[in-house]
Amino acid sequence: MRQYERIRVERSGARALITLANATRRNAISPVMTTELISALAAAQSDESVRVIVITGEGKTFSAGGDFSSMTSLGDSLPPAAPDERAPASSHGHYGDLLLALLRCEKPTIARVNGHALGTGLGIVAACTFSVALRDAQFGTPEINAGLFPMMVMSLLARTMPRRRLLEMMLLGEKIDATEAERLGLVSHAVEPGELDEKIREIEGQLVHKSQLVIRLGLRAFAAQEDLALEEALTLLRGRFGELLDTEDAREGLAAFLEKRDPRWQGR
Repeated sequence: MRQYERIRVERSGARALITLANATRRNAISPVMTTELISALAAAQSDESVRVIVITGEGKTFSAGGDFSSMTSLGDSLPPAAPDERAPASSHGHYGDLLLALLRCEKPTIARVNGHALGTGLGIVAACTFSVALRDAQFGTPEINAGLFPMMVMSLLARTMPRRRLLEMMLLGEKIDATEAERLGLVSHAVEPGELDEKIREIEGQLVHKSQLVIRLGLRAFAAQEDLALEEALTLLRGRFGELLDTEDAREGLAAFLEKRDPRWQGR
């Protein structure tokens, strides 16, 4: 397994656990970390034994946001790193690439929010399929206090949060707690200390018993239709549904339902 500088990747059963590992900087997201996250996501997607990808932070913070020391006028696009974190320029992915990689991931991703998720860290949470957060975790976009604005994060949050509440959070640099984040749809589940991993295992347990082929095709279709007008989306999804019906897993699932038995997925 590849060794990384700013993240850790561990395997446990069908789970790939990706940990943002820069606790001394509260897991600030630098260009190196961005590039490594893109690489780790690609590796997990290509590994057929991985069924769920969990992303969390080292220590008591999920991520305090972008690494300001590595930013220039491009803001949260996270351009090339400071000298102590340099890699070949061609190897750097930008933050937008990371968000797209998460949104287009064909395996379920779960943000394990073990502490505050701010700025670009909040963007990662918003881009994951599921997010489970400690109830005392804080969420926000404090960039305005440093003369910046959460440009790319805004594109995701605008798809979830009410317009005025989002503008208020971004323009005032406010934070919200996990309970409000759950109400707004930023968080799937806000839980008490000690319940975080239990809830994630519950979600994983349900996912691993589904057809992985159907999950993959479903997530692929969801990403493809998300920004289409309704008529275009329905046309696209009608075709995708026909493709799904041609799979062995769809036929097996329908047969199992009618026969009142558990399905036996083949992944075909």
